[in-house]
Amino acid sequence: MEKHTREQLLVVDSIKRYFKLKSGFREPEKWLRAVDGVSFEVRKDSVFALVGESGCGKSTMARLILKLLPLTGGKIFFKGEDISDIHGEELKKFRRSVQIVFQDPFASLNPRMRIIDTLSEPFKIHKIAPKSETMDRVAHLIERVGLGRDALGRYPHEFSGGQRQRICIARALALSPELIIADEPLSALDVSIQAQILNLFQDIKKESAISFVLISHDLKVVRYFSDEVAVMYLGEIVEKAATEDLFQSPMHPYTELLLSSAPQIRFRTHDAVETSQGAKIRKQTSDTAELPSPVNIPAGCAFHPRCPKRFDICDKQAPGLKESGDRLISCHLYQTQKAVED
Repeated sequence: MEKHTREQLLVVDSIKRYFKLKSGFREPEKWLRAVDGVSFEVRKDSVFALVGESGCGKSTMARLILKLLPLTGGKIFFKGEDISDIHGEELKKFRRSVQIVFQDPFASLNPRMRIIDTLSEPFKIHKIAPKSETMDRVAHLIERVGLGRDALGRYPHEFSGGQRQRICIARALALSPELIIADEPLSALDVSIQAQILNLFQDIKKESAISFVLISHDLKVVRYFSDEVAVMYLGEIVEKAATEDLFQSPMHPYTELLLSSAPQIRFRTHDAVETSQGAKIRKQTSDTAELPSPVNIPAGCAFHPRCPKRFDICDKQAPGLKESGDRLISCHLYQTQKAVED
């Protein structure tokens, strides 16, 4: 199934995260299945992207990987070690190797702390540098992300959104991590600044061989920066492939819908149909069904109420994520075709 040969850094194995919802007296329990049996791998010196509509579970995935939320089920392995239930010093050590850059750079910074104190804090917490060396390290970090040393004595409100995100990136780099989770890192920034931050990520990856998990709804960014993409829908992965393969030839009907919703991206479907067909798919689905609730996920294939290619089995049986050619796909259309061919 997996054709790459580079060493695995992170392995996510069938993880789940359910949230119990409040219910009335004598009402049955209700659960929101934010992440439901997701598996993928991130290899060293690579960028793995998660894409999907709002509410599909992408950001919950980030928090599960970072151990900011407990798992409902499944396992997470980092460099071959099971980190699913680690605590204390083991967790502290893990978080030295895995850092996050959040969506909102202003909310991510303490408004009462100068930048020098914000960037010094990781060194103090993890005790990885003597006090005499901390200033030099902090100065190197701020210069590495394209800001001058004069920024160190200032406060977050004195910077633009792009500058604050650079500071957040510098903080993430302080402990020389092996993996950075970038959760919608550009969405709160002006378009003119997004390219600068994306180029900074690219430079960091080239210089340090850091791996990334990129969570984004911006398909242009995903196509430019990632090596592999997983498409999420209602807490599950429905298609996973090498980035260019997925953009050139999306196979799952939801992937086609997702890519067609970005008019600046032209793509070829599995049947070699251009963007005009994508517009048709979008019209068919939006006119006939709304996005289902993650509390009441449809039976069978979760996407079938919106799918223009559905057939009898789709509303009765979940297809499961299975290999189809050069990718993994959760769709009866291809699994049925393969069964007939076999």
